Amino acid sequence: MGNTQVRVRGLAARAGGWSARHRWAAVGIWVLFVVLAMGLGSAAGRVDVNESDQLKGETHTAATIIDDAGIKEPASETVLVQSKDGAVKATSPQFRAAVADVVQAVERTGAVTGVTSPYDTHTVSRDGRSALVQFDLRGDAETAADRIEPVLKAVAGVQKDHGSLRIEEIGGASMQKQYKDAFGDDFQQAEYSAVPVALGILLIAFGALVAALLPVALAITAIMATMGLMGLVSHLQPMSDTANSVMLLVGMAVGVDYCLFYLRREREERAAGRDAGTALRIAAATSGRAIIVSGVTVCVAMAGMLFTGLAEFEAMGLASLMVVAVAMVGSVTVLPALLSLLGERVEKGRLPFLARRRRSGNRDSRFWTAVLRGVLAKPLVSVVVAAGALLAVAAPALGMKTQQLTLDQEFGDSLPIVQTYNRVNDAFPGGSEPAEVVVKAKDINAPEVRQALADFKRQAVASGASRGPVDVKLYDARNVALVSVPLVGGSDMDRATRSLEKLRDEVRPATLGKVAGVQAPVTGQVAGNNDFNDQLMGSVVPVFVFVVVFAFLLMLLSFRSLTVAVTSIVLNLLSVAAAYGILVAVFQHGWGASLVGAEGVGAIVTWLPLFLFVILFGLSMDYHVFVVSRIREARMRGRTTTDAIRHGVVTTAGVVTSAAVIMVAVFAIFGTLSMQSMKQMGVGLAAAVLIDATVIRGVLLPAVMALLGERNWYLPKWLHRLPDLTHDEAPEPVTAPAHDRGERLTV
Repeated sequence: MGNTQVRVRGLAARAGGWSARHRWAAVGIWVLFVVLAMGLGSAAGRVDVNESDQLKGETHTAATIIDDAGIKEPASETVLVQSKDGAVKATSPQFRAAVADVVQAVERTGAVTGVTSPYDTHTVSRDGRSALVQFDLRGDAETAADRIEPVLKAVAGVQKDHGSLRIEEIGGASMQKQYKDAFGDDFQQAEYSAVPVALGILLIAFGALVAALLPVALAITAIMATMGLMGLVSHLQPMSDTANSVMLLVGMAVGVDYCLFYLRREREERAAGRDAGTALRIAAATSGRAIIVSGVTVCVAMAGMLFTGLAEFEAMGLASLMVVAVAMVGSVTVLPALLSLLGERVEKGRLPFLARRRRSGNRDSRFWTAVLRGVLAKPLVSVVVAAGALLAVAAPALGMKTQQLTLDQEFGDSLPIVQTYNRVNDAFPGGSEPAEVVVKAKDINAPEVRQALADFKRQAVASGASRGPVDVKLYDARNVALVSVPLVGGSDMDRATRSLEKLRDEVRPATLGKVAGVQAPVTGQVAGNNDFNDQLMGSVVPVFVFVVVFAFLLMLLSFRSLTVAVTSIVLNLLSVAAAYGILVAVFQHGWGASLVGAEGVGAIVTWLPLFLFVILFGLSMDYHVFVVSRIREARMRGRTTTDAIRHGVVTTAGVVTSAAVIMVAVFAIFGTLSMQSMKQMGVGLAAAVLIDATVIRGVLLPAVMALLGERNWYLPKWLHRLPDLTHDEAPEPVTAPAHDRGERLTV
């Protein structure tokens, strides 16, 4: 092509041009935005997801009845008194003395109420080896974990005096405290580790401290602003700690990635002989646009979580969407201003031992050049081999089993309370996590209601759903009764779920269901898990359709190619399927689980497949948009499709590799946590990103595009009326710098 005038248009180019011309204003506006968001969010406070809003269905109905009645259920605790060798029975004086000591010890703390002896409540196991002392903690149940310490110490003191017996406490508050003590710092350290890990990789990638600090600074300020916005938005859509952790994870990943894309392109243009201003404008028009397309696609994918109807998922989706949007805006506004201000000083703090590598950093990747040579020489073979390998990796996903992990599956034997949990369930099946029937009537003391309650108690045991004891607690003034039913199956979720279904589908209709005007939703841990699973499974199709359709439309509008839109969706789905296969192989079947410090637990945690699909489908677009934009750019400059593919892949290989390494490292940190669900999330995300950045972008994408040739840019005539969201591509680099200051670039 000869010398021409190329008009750079588009939102990213205009935003970058304005920011470069008004540098201090752009930086000031960004700082003001971050400070205001944090200040307003702090002043407004954060509203967290209420337990009654977590789920729909019976669990939600039960929680609503309890809330409307003003019933504040206390945090209940249980002390297991058990003979270690079976020689001492519950009827022996020694055993009775230990029970009496437990009752006195917990009462002396002044922190408990309603202490009951197993001899009064008949909570003695059938074999006579175990008994349960039960009580409630005073005060708000939500903060009970902060007040449980004196009670735990009192129980531990009794244990010292009775060596032949096992005396252990378990309950919601004691479990939460032990969980916080064991894993609170674990989570915090993982979140804090993400920053130095990302910085270290960026130092290697750029070889200069200032250049490495820019992406991290952008990501951190985007996260800080989003934390403030979460406080404001939480008054409309409640948030949660889980949403906050996911937001940090996603914010660090995309914030660093977007800045990396922009900064690498600006450096590449300057290395090719352009002056700083022209290089910045080209980076704005190309990488800036790719960031906007990618960011909007990621936001759409995250919005898919809003269709689940699950409060926790809605919070995670909205928090992730916000941090991606903030990082995207920062990348195309404040980043050009900072690069314009810094100029050559962006290379300050250069690491001597990386100087030679930095000087050659803008050359085409030798490794990917070699790979591309083979891929483009035999594209059909490459497609068959790569796609076949990924399908083989994805194959185990066909047998995926999802369930909420039990305590021992989640933590293994790493927590002492897990062993207590198992011992209680062995001696009193379902006793540690009973179902609770919330009965509401016009008159809870009406004869027909009292008779129905009695019939329910009897049939719950007679049907085999429970072994008892079934406990009824009446709230006469509120016309509500709470019925506690230990489910047969205990920690065996499959058996406990069958017991729950028997209770809901057989026992309840035959007893409480016959009384007009009576509501009797069944809730509890097992019921909540069951309702969560049902609701999540029901939302899979709407979420899948929403994400895929909107991602397809965005790609179609951004590249004006039906072929590019279709291949984008297919390749992304293939990478997600491969990640599913790895998850099932490692965590369900246990193949190679020890390599990642995990173990096969027989199932994938229920929420993870949908969560991974949404997150991965969004993040995969980062690389796809960036690489395809570069290929299209080269094609628009007159290169053949094959040359454009080679140019696009090898010139983006360095930045895609750096970005992928950062994402994999950040996600892998969460794979080091002790909780199996966090390991599954970390390994799943890291594996998918690694596959996406290597096999998909380095082999399958170029091979498929090489096979399609000119058909890559096919757009039916009837679609020509679609809005044109493309931009005029940047011209070939020149050795003589351009000096114009407007949006018109001279070549």
